[in-house]
Amino acid sequence: MKKRLLFISLLAVAIAGISASSVSGANAKKKKKSTPVTLGPNPFITHMFTADPSAHVWKDGRLYVYPSHDIDPPRGCDLMDRYHVFSTDDMVNWKDHGEILNSSQVPWGRPEGGFMWAPDCAYKDGTYYFYFPHPSSSDVHCSWKVGIATSKHPAKDFKVQGYIKGIDDACGMIDPCVFIDDDGQAYLYHGGCGRIIGAKMKDNMMELAEKPRSMEGLKDFHEGAWVHKRNGIYYLMYSDNVPHPEGNRLVYATSTNPLGPWTYQGVILEATGSGTSHGSIVEYKGEWFLFYHNSDLSGGKPELRSICVDKLYYNPDGTIQLVKQTKGTPKK
Repeated sequence: MKKRLLFISLLAVAIAGISASSVSGANAKKKKKSTPVTLGPNPFITHMFTADPSAHVWKDGRLYVYPSHDIDPPRGCDLMDRYHVFSTDDMVNWKDHGEILNSSQVPWGRPEGGFMWAPDCAYKDGTYYFYFPHPSSSDVHCSWKVGIATSKHPAKDFKVQGYIKGIDDACGMIDPCVFIDDDGQAYLYHGGCGRIIGAKMKDNMMELAEKPRSMEGLKDFHEGAWVHKRNGIYYLMYSDNVPHPEGNRLVYATSTNPLGPWTYQGVILEATGSGTSHGSIVEYKGEWFLFYHNSDLSGGKPELRSICVDKLYYNPDGTIQLVKQTKGTPKK
């Protein structure tokens, strides 16, 4: 009887040891670090000229980029009149989903077309909302509106629904950015020619819920606002207005509130040689990335730009390190 009890006890210990080993192995697998994302060469879209990339990760797990489209041959920025969408699941191979919108499909738009500048996109309750700046008359400078097109798909079937009302002074106001906070509240940021406003949006994502207010605390704002959030800190990136030899830089400010006041922090990206600068920041597969444009593909022509991406890193205090621009070679 004693031998039998001893055997049972030893068997129980052995089984427990195997179970513990299995749990330990499972935990080890969970703690295993993911493989760093490898990036391809810059620019990453080379069959057409693109600029002003707005990057988002949607529910299908892919990363989508919504840029503007520089027309070749150019005539300043007058002829930019259509939008394509690109996506990837590995940051190396990109799919061109084709054209999703052009100026002829905007009923209230400028009769001569053109001037389809930096867009953005947002997703809420099963609908994708595509926001784009476009003049509503031949008087381009003071007739800018933020157009809205919607779809049930991230890269096709967009239809223009109208434009956002309630923005009193439209002169030079371009480059819309829409940020949705953790609580589902959406905010519109909209600016150009040295001024920027922000406001809460209604749940329908097509109207403002309040009168827009100026974003206070920014230093030398020019255009191209982009807002994201990390660890409770709101970041507002934008193009500065300093006439550097190779163009504007991307700089940023931080706040504990999505509408500020903001505290200027410094430069994220030095000038790219394209005159203008415009970008977006997104997290994908556990890493952060900065999307921007340069004019390398066109040999330095500022009207013919191409979108690029490089990794972005934060310091322990939440500030952002200067992004190193890489060109033409694979990188990790």
